[in-house]
Amino acid sequence: MKSIYLRNFVAIAALVSICFLVIALSFVGIGRQYMISEFSKNMERSAAEVAHTTAAVAQSDELDSWVLRMNVCSVASAGGNQIFLADPEGLVLCCSDRDPRCEHIGMVVPASILEQTEEGTLPRRSDLGGLFKARRYVAARPIYAAGEELLGYVFVSNQAGNMLGAWSTFLTAASGIAVVVFGIALAVTMIYTRHMARPLDEMAAASRKFARGDFSVRVKQTEDPTDEMGALIESFNKMADSLEQAEKRRSEFIANISHELRTPMTTISGFADGILDGTIPRDQEDKYLRSIRDETRRLSRLVREMLTVSQARAKAANPSTRTNFDLTELVLQILLSFESRATKKNLDVDPQLPDDHLMVRADKDAITQVIYNLLDNAVKFASPDSCLVVKLYKDDGKVYVSVKDRGETIPPEDLPFIFDRFHKSDRSRSLDKDGVGLGLYLVKTILNSHDEDIAVKSQDGETEFVFTLPLAT
Repeated sequence: MKSIYLRNFVAIAALVSICFLVIALSFVGIGRQYMISEFSKNMERSAAEVAHTTAAVAQSDELDSWVLRMNVCSVASAGGNQIFLADPEGLVLCCSDRDPRCEHIGMVVPASILEQTEEGTLPRRSDLGGLFKARRYVAARPIYAAGEELLGYVFVSNQAGNMLGAWSTFLTAASGIAVVVFGIALAVTMIYTRHMARPLDEMAAASRKFARGDFSVRVKQTEDPTDEMGALIESFNKMADSLEQAEKRRSEFIANISHELRTPMTTISGFADGILDGTIPRDQEDKYLRSIRDETRRLSRLVREMLTVSQARAKAANPSTRTNFDLTELVLQILLSFESRATKKNLDVDPQLPDDHLMVRADKDAITQVIYNLLDNAVKFASPDSCLVVKLYKDDGKVYVSVKDRGETIPPEDLPFIFDRFHKSDRSRSLDKDGVGLGLYLVKTILNSHDEDIAVKSQDGETEFVFTLPLAT
């Protein structure tokens, strides 16, 4: 399977190659036209200079004089061009070639070429009607005396190879530099794509370790956390932290529930064996049978409460079970069910409820279980002759429910774990003397299923649970 690194490298390398190709073709085309244009302008300037010189010399000498030919040769050498002069009939009389027997002298330029020269319509490239063996770049202009008398024509020409010789040398050097730059670009691309793919490779390797049960591996954060890759790495590591914590909680849950099951089962087994083998006297069998019965009921409660937690979580997570109801009325009904227990402990119940009804939207049965569990916990652990306060209020679109009692302070080290299953703090572990430690866990589970939360604080003998519910719309 091709790696994302290879695919990214090929894609970026192809893009760089296309960009270089487009730039190179544009550079070659534009540069070539620029060089030709500059040489053509140089030839035009040479033609104008020779025409001006010829007009001056012609006042005292002929077009085929050696003085004029030397001037023409000097101008031609300076520009790297070939120059010749023709009379008004097109007969070539003077040429810049050093050979006295120049083949062009004596040749005749066709009348059509002379006409195009006078009109300024001579093509940039021409063989001048057969004067040259191949087409060359040409610049031509008529030569006039001071009285507008036509003295002849000057023709300046050059081969394309001569004109582009310097350009070819420059192009060779530029091509070499372009190859080096292209190689550097590919190398940078390779390093960059490998750098970008590294976190993904690490995530894939970490995922494979997760599948084998190792949740300790993390992806090294080398990117800016504000960009996409950095945010992905941060989210992946947070997910790994959550998985690791979930695995720890799962292991702790298995250990705790194993402990909860092992203790009563050991007791039941031991007492039953004692009765069967005669170790326990006949007159004490009823006592130990009652212990077996109590432990069996404890096991039954454990299984029942675990099933209740599972069912409550599934039901609370179903939005179709949520309705609008009066929370104030619900709290009053639940408080009435605790009246006898509160009276037995001589507790003063202070319901601080608003005058108007607070309508919330939630699963009524599940919220009833939440409030019941919290009040049951408060009544159980409140000190006799103390006050139990239940308060309702709303703020920022939420309804807050507070249950406060006075009794033993929960140790600070236990507060972060008070809603965990089977937590070993005596205060949070159960909702009755023989509970199994799932009451507060059930409260937390139901509220989380409603996307709400619950908090607890305990200091100076006062403990308060506060949770939120959404207002009905």
